[in-house]
Amino acid sequence: MAVTYMTEDGLKKLKEELHELETVERPRIIAAIAEAREKGDLSENAEYDAAKEAQGALETKIAHMKAKLADARVLDASDIKTDEVQILTKVRVRMSNGMEKTYQLVTEGEANALAGKISVTTPIAKGLMGKRVGEIAEVQVPAGIMKFEILEISL
Repeated sequence: MAVTYMTEDGLKKLKEELHELETVERPRIIAAIAEAREKGDLSENAEYDAAKEAQGALETKIAHMKAKLADARVLDASDIKTDEVQILTKVRVRMSNGMEKTYQLVTEGEANALAGKISVTTPIAKGLMGKRVGEIAEVQVPAGIMKFEILEISL
């Protein structure tokens, strides 16, 4: 697995979710398997099959999260410069239609479009990365090409 960059908050959120899966979800599924087992013939027991399938999916998710944690590198906001758009910066832009919008470029796990946090893997973020105040980013989006004038970069 590749290195995953995240903020302290993102790391904390991932650890909390993993803890929830291991301490709440795993025991719940184990109990569901035991209950289904008590109902007798496992060859025709849909509840048992569903619980075992859920257990497999949960264990896969837990393993993936543990690997992500093992490869995580925390981004330090004090290392982030505001001379160009990069991960963790907030960028105020003027779009082609004249509207102004502020985006914060974050890791995939921290993206929240309603809060203006967009993943660095999105087309808009990729188009903005590396740009400086005054530059124009032309970004291919599903609706066509959008232009974003960089007005301000901050933390």
